[in-house]
Formats: sequence, structure tokens, C-alpha cells
Amino acid sequence: MTFLAIRQRLSALLAGGLLLGAALAPAASAQAPAPEPTSWTGTWATAPTAVPGSDTTTFRDRTIRQIVHTSIAGNALRIRLSNEFGTQPLKIGEVRVARRAAGTDASAIDPATDRAVTFSGRSSVTIPAGAPAVSDPVTLRVPARSDMVVSLYLPERTPGSTVNSFASQRNYVAAGNVSGEAEIEAESVTQRWYFLTGVSVRAASPGPSGGNRASAVVALGDSITADTTLDSNHRWSDFLAKRLQGPGGPRHPVGVLNKGISGNRLLRDPNPPAGHPAEAYAAYFGESALKRFDRDVAAQPGVRHVLVLLGVNDLGHPGTVAPLSEKVTAQHLIDGHRQLIARAHERGLRIYGATITPFKDDTLGFYTPENAAARGAFNHWLRTSGEYDAVIDFDAALRDPADPERLLAAYDSGDHLHTNDAGREAMARAVPLRLFR
Repeated sequence: MTFLAIRQRLSALLAGGLLLGAALAPAASAQAPAPEPTSWTGTWATAPTAVPGSDTTTFRDRTIRQIVHTSIAGNALRIRLSNEFGTQPLKIGEVRVARRAAGTDASAIDPATDRAVTFSGRSSVTIPAGAPAVSDPVTLRVPARSDMVVSLYLPERTPGSTVNSFASQRNYVAAGNVSGEAEIEAESVTQRWYFLTGVSVRAASPGPSGGNRASAVVALGDSITADTTLDSNHRWSDFLAKRLQGPGGPRHPVGVLNKGISGNRLLRDPNPPAGHPAEAYAAYFGESALKRFDRDVAAQPGVRHVLVLLGVNDLGHPGTVAPLSEKVTAQHLIDGHRQLIARAHERGLRIYGATITPFKDDTLGFYTPENAAARGAFNHWLRTSGEYDAVIDFDAALRDPADPERLLAAYDSGDHLHTNDAGREAMARAVPLRLFR
């Protein structure tokens, strides 16, 4: 066909374009999803990791009933599932969500609140290897700082490949599809979250203009951020969520999303020396914060703020559970934190840096005079450089005035590195609420 013939043919088609467009418009409109009137804000989250080769946990024809503790309220919710460390498609036969039964510390739900969760209108979902999946909205009133129960039914043989292994929360595994049962008979109890990485809400408190002004802060850290006594929800981020909803807190809801992973490092992925016992567990330490920042921070619904507490494992792991060749200096830490700052600002986020807390005479073998000097140099940069949008001085909040390299005994869990409940509450008090107003 000649160029002239093509032009003539196009002219003829365009001449009838109004009729053609009118015929297609309704079909195209029907396929497009309606825009959502309000945004979504995270109320709970956890950070997923891979598992070591020695972890052969599998599920088949099993329901995993998992407990999560919200931070802010909403009148609808969505959940985020993850197969991001799986090597095969993840088939989930049914998902249900409910509020936990009042007065229980077990798996029972309030039947009146039981809701089916769908994905593109379907009750089951298959998630490709390496991918997450976000549910359709579920209409359900979600109270602030309350326990929600998410039940996943896994009909096929499913390796437990995407997990947070340090949940400090009892979750329940039962035979068959009992996702909708008010009470289940658990055949095992686990302190892990499998495949579940987030719950977001349509926050119930609109701003003065009628729009949803809710926002979220991500706590990006290691075990000092993830730690809590079993089933207590006493992470420092939980105490912060409570403060944000009390006197002096912002007028709009602020969700608090805990993205702490025990053993996590800022600069490097897990790398246990060959033959070291850590080969059996180091994978649970998760990808480096620099690698996981986009998923665990930037992708969180409604995120506006980031609070970073990272560096102690970068100092302590080389020579204990990582090769000495990975030893870092204060300057290495500073350069890594500068990358977090740049990437947060690129996305319009406010980012706050926390000083590394004391660990003299810790039982993990992290403390050396050299590591103490690097901690001091890093903390000095953090306090004086002005590069973070604000500084959270956890070091000052937790140290022993008589020996500033040591945790105050009243805040010490016993290993001289991690805090107890009182220490975590003190950390939350050290966060200025004005940052979120």
C-alpha cells in the first residue's frame, strides 16, 4: 500500500471516529477501576526475610491464624501479602480477617467481625514468586491499638519461604481450612509471621478540608526496634503509637510501622563464614537496609516520616557472625546513612536519625574499644551535621551516666545490648511528638 493510500485509509477511519469512539467508550469505562475517594495509611507492618536452607518448614492443607496489633483506627482495611522470597507461585485458598475476641490472648475471633478478604474480587489468590499482593478493600471498623486476626488457608504444599522469624507474637497453625471458625484447634504455635507484611486502613478521622490527613512513620531498624516481650506489643514503636494518640500528639492519625529485623545491618546482607553456626539462622537477619529501603519504607501506604536506628550490627557482626573483612568504620556508617537521607528526600519524606545505643560488655561479643570509638564518632556526626531532618538521641535516653558506654541497668534486658520494657518506653519518650504535627 502506498503512502497516499495509507493516508486516505486513515482519513476514512477518522471520519467515522465519533461512531467508533462512542461504541468503545462504555466498554473501556467498565473495565477501568473506580478511583478511590480516600488514601490508605499503614496501621501495622513487618519486614519479611528469606529463610536459610536448613529451614524446611512447609504447610499443606493448613490454616495459619496470625495476630497483628494496629496503631491507628479505620473504617476499612486492606492487607498486603508477600511471596517476595519465594521461588514458586504462592497459592492462598482463602483469607479472612476479624477482630480478636475480647479478653483472649489466644486465637479466638469475634464472629460478628469476621470478613472475607478478596483479591480482584476472588476469594483465592496466586502470588508469583518474588511479588507481593494487596487485597481489595474490606469494610470493617478497625480500632486503634487493637488486635486483628488474619487467617490464611494454604491448600497446597507451601514452603514457608517469606517470613519474619522474630515476631514475639504467638500465631497458630491448624489442619484444614478453618479460616472462618470462631475458635480453632491449633496443632502448633509459632512466633513467626508468614507471608503477611502489612495492614493499611482508611483512617476514620478526616482533616479540616474533608480529605484524609492520616500519615505513617516507618521505624527502620534492627532487633532493638523489633524487640518486645512475648505477646505484649511493647516495642518502642508500640509505645510511640500510644504517645501519638495521647496529650501533645498530632491532631491527625499517625500510623506507626515497625520495620525492624533482628540482626539487620545497614550496609550488608547476611554473610556467615563457611561452617559457622550462623549459617543456620543468618538469613533471618534480612537484606541490608540500603537494599530493602524501597520496599520496607518508600512503598508503605501513607508514609511521610522515617525514623532510622541502624549501625550496631554493622559494628558487631564482623568477627562474630560475619567475616572480619566486613569490618566498618564510622565513615562507612555515615556514608550509608547519607544514602538513606538522599533516598528519603528524593521521595519527599522526612527522615530522622537515631544515635546508636550503648553496648559495653554485651554478651554477644560486639563491644571493643574500637567499636566504641566508631559509635562515638558516628553519634557525634549525627548530632552535629544537621543532615538528618531531626536527631533522636536514644543514646542519651538509655546510657548510664556513671559509664556512658553502658546501658543504664534499669533499662537493660540482661545482655547489655537490648533494652527491656522500661528501656523501650524510655526510647518512645525520647521521640519529640512535634515532628509529627
